[in-house]
Amino acid sequence: MTATANDQKTGRAVAGEELFESLAHFVVVHNGQSPERAERIADQAVAFLVTPAPANVPMVPSDDGDLGLHALILHTREYARLCERYAGRFLHHNPKPGGGPRDLLKVITAARAMKAAGFVVFDDLWTVDGTNLAQCDSDCGRPYGQDYQD
Repeated sequence: MTATANDQKTGRAVAGEELFESLAHFVVVHNGQSPERAERIADQAVAFLVTPAPANVPMVPSDDGDLGLHALILHTREYARLCERYAGRFLHHNPKPGGGPRDLLKVITAARAMKAAGFVVFDDLWTVDGTNLAQCDSDCGRPYGQDYQD
């Protein structure tokens, strides 16, 4: 069975409207994004946060996703609640010591894991330094990890 757009989950639905609106507003005010783009960034941040537990793979957010993730982390009560519910524990923020570029393989892995978990992934937001990393599956929307059925 192939997933359709109606079958896919959104970060917005997981967060709930109150938290989602607050996250998007934060991204607008603190990161200078348009309201529409901020909503998409907030959606991806929540989806990223709740994906690691079932994905069980090392993941790194995209440049845009990181904006939303930082907004989410600063909503401490809600962030802790989501961590407990989806990961079973508090997920500490561990920035890369000494800075440096994002691990591109881990960013690609994150986008794939989110898709595999059933989340809508906005491919254009999964970039690092302008390089798109989400459009790495040639299967044109087929859910990751599933074989073609004859």
